[in-house]
Amino acid sequence: MPRAPQEEVSREIATLLALDRPGCIDRWQSVFDRPLPKHLSLAFIRQVLAHQAQVAAFGGLSAKTRRALASALKEPASTRRRVAAGARLVREWNGRTHEVEVLAEGFRFRGQRFRSLSAIAREITGARWSGPRFFGVER
Repeated sequence: MPRAPQEEVSREIATLLALDRPGCIDRWQSVFDRPLPKHLSLAFIRQVLAHQAQVAAFGGLSAKTRRALASALKEPASTRRRVAAGARLVREWNGRTHEVEVLAEGFRFRGQRFRSLSAIAREITGARWSGPRFFGVER
């Protein structure tokens, strides 16, 4: 009697969790018929293989979803607003006001030039932020 798809997927995931890195690499090559890309973590390899097992058991994306994704890929890569040189971006953070001047090539903050808003956001917060999001210049 054939097993239910969910049972097959659960069994495959259990097998993946038991495999070491060389075993996962072998599985990758057999599933995708190509070598594993460099620098992928074992956890990520297992996630991709588990996803592929689910696709094999239950099917992939619907035609409607594939069309929507293809359409989204045709849209402009950047959804950020263009900020004209000379503009000033102001953001309050932890009770302090921070002002950035937009230059033709980059930004000026506290008298220093920066190539990206993200670098400035990191300087202000000490953490990795999307600079355009931090300064409110995304659509």
